[in-house]
Amino acid sequence: MADPALIVGSLISPYVRKVLACCEIKRVAYRVDPLVPFYGNERFEALSPLRRIPVFRDDRTTIADSSVICQYLEDRYPEPRLYPAEPAAAARARWFEEYADTRMGDVFVWRLFNEAVIAPSVWGKPRDLESIARTLEHEVPEVLRYLERQLPSDGFVLGELSIADISIAAFLRNAIWARFEVDARLWPRTAGLVQRVFALPAFRRLMPYEDIMVRTPPARQRAVLAEAGFPVTDEGLAADTPRRGPMSV
Repeated sequence: MADPALIVGSLISPYVRKVLACCEIKRVAYRVDPLVPFYGNERFEALSPLRRIPVFRDDRTTIADSSVICQYLEDRYPEPRLYPAEPAAAARARWFEEYADTRMGDVFVWRLFNEAVIAPSVWGKPRDLESIARTLEHEVPEVLRYLERQLPSDGFVLGELSIADISIAAFLRNAIWARFEVDARLWPRTAGLVQRVFALPAFRRLMPYEDIMVRTPPARQRAVLAEAGFPVTDEGLAADTPRRGPMSV
């Protein structure tokens, strides 16, 4: 049996969450270096030239992009399927994955979570409350209006659980830490889908450890996760001081 795969990246990241959920569902053994990417050292940059997470390494390959990693996991471990076999359905699943990675990432990670959590905790900057308010007033409703038009009233996006559901829910998990939750009265389809995905065993297993990460300074996260019984690596790729990647916002 192959050694557990290595996943580099903080459990707080929705991109890491997406990969970990796929591993959980497909029962792929892994260990995590819970790296906040801004703290990555030169060895991390050698694995991820854009200094982004997650990085995935197993006995066959090293990959540094969540969508590529999830497709690799699907190809190597095809059961249970997370990308539909039918071409049109598979394309639609990939579209929702892309929409989550890009548009939802921009709104819920960089405009909301970054301003509310990352900026003060990593860079020591005060929260930009005006920017957060603008995002909540304009950008967030635009995304939710789109999702409400696309999502089913029950079940999953494409009938069976797929990468579409995992991707959408992964980003809305971060919104909660920025003190935003989808209002079921205004956005019932989106709220319902998120609740169904959050109830999956894969998400329920990860959530307590994610909550630990949010409460713990980066320098202590590895030790605290290990104490809680999460499968972390013996060594990490963290430097002492943070720095931005070449494409950071």
